Amino acid sequence: MPSVAVKLYSVFFKLLLKHKLQNRLQAEDAAASSSFGVTARPEESTAPANPSFGPDGVATKDIHVDPLSSLSLRIFLPDAAAAAKSPRRAPNLDRRNSYGGSPAAPPQENCTRRSSYHGPASAHENGDGPAGATGPYSGYLPSVVDVRCWAGRSKKLPVVIQFHGGGFIAGSNTSTANDFFCRRIAKLCDAIVIAVGYRLAPESRYPAAFEDGMKVLNWLGKQAKLAECRMSMRTAKGEGAGEVRKSQIVDTFGASTVEPWLAAHGDLSRCVLLGVSCGANIADYVARKVVDAGPLIEPVKVVAQVLMYPFFIGSIPTHSEIKLANSYFYDKSLCILAWKLFLPEDEFSLDHPAANPLVPGRGPPLRCMPPTLTVVAEHDWMRDRAIAYSEELRKVNVDAPVLEYKDAVHEFATLDMLLKTPQAQACAEDIAIWVKKYISIRGHEFSY
Repeated sequence: MPSVAVKLYSVFFKLLLKHKLQNRLQAEDAAASSSFGVTARPEESTAPANPSFGPDGVATKDIHVDPLSSLSLRIFLPDAAAAAKSPRRAPNLDRRNSYGGSPAAPPQENCTRRSSYHGPASAHENGDGPAGATGPYSGYLPSVVDVRCWAGRSKKLPVVIQFHGGGFIAGSNTSTANDFFCRRIAKLCDAIVIAVGYRLAPESRYPAAFEDGMKVLNWLGKQAKLAECRMSMRTAKGEGAGEVRKSQIVDTFGASTVEPWLAAHGDLSRCVLLGVSCGANIADYVARKVVDAGPLIEPVKVVAQVLMYPFFIGSIPTHSEIKLANSYFYDKSLCILAWKLFLPEDEFSLDHPAANPLVPGRGPPLRCMPPTLTVVAEHDWMRDRAIAYSEELRKVNVDAPVLEYKDAVHEFATLDMLLKTPQAQACAEDIAIWVKKYISIRGHEFSY
């Protein structure tokens, strides 16, 4: 059985959340007859971004990728990205700063460094590698030459795209609990983690959160093309005035927006979707859209997905939905309230394709889905439907194992900062072991 601390925390959590959900439903009804929307949101502790490699060896930064929808990302970069030594440059490789300025001091053995976001920094003015940064930015920032040193020669890191939980109406990619979990995954998987701050209901109902998930993959594809464009431009600048003028025009149209951490260290051909609770619904939707898109999102490739206690439901109850309807944290009544806030009123149904993965005609064919790891908890009423979905994937020969954790509750792994359960660390390690089968550079093999 769960510990006494988990039980007590669950009781207070459900009382508070149910009160807030009911208030939001009432507020939304009142707002429907006025010109004002529902903007109140439960307070949640957040962790500030830290672009320097801290004691845990992970640097973070926040960026906004869509000003119209306020879509935001938090990027988690493990220090493994800055630890490797790059080979000495060829004699004719000119060294330029982050913004394409004139050649600076001769390069040293390690190309990674820190510099300022507020202007071009001279080479190694802040020291080499992840230690001892100064200046206004005081964070890890690879220069253009770092990208050139890394490209094709050193260890590129896979990318894990993470969608937080919260029943579509709460939660944050920058919350203290989510920040802690993503740092753990970045270290164990040796990967760049991108936590997505998608739009929440009821201000933004279905399919807003799902569309935001797909926007992230399209943004990643654009990043890959911009990074390639920038490299081409810098090569062209040494080939004549006409080519320089052409490259300057291209730069004006957005090549300067390249995200340096991804350009220097990310391998977008090895992407993994990781969804937590309702985030698992978003991840599964994005995986299906990736299958439909085919080569249109290249060079981005989704090689696997991880669904952690997915927020699935249906009109015909399963055994666990009957037996554990009043389970810990998100019980069935709370989840139905959340679905009422998320789905448009004229589309509300427990068999909506966003809610029930086993409804007919959901598409695409399950045999086309990527390898899917499903994590479930013993005391979670949603467990049976997640297991049933995994079974359907295995019937069409998709690698779809299920990891079930005894004495565990919904969100046990992602609320570890609060619950301190022994299963949380084991779950993260198990996820890393399975994921490494598909993100290993040398193929389907474990890498430790």
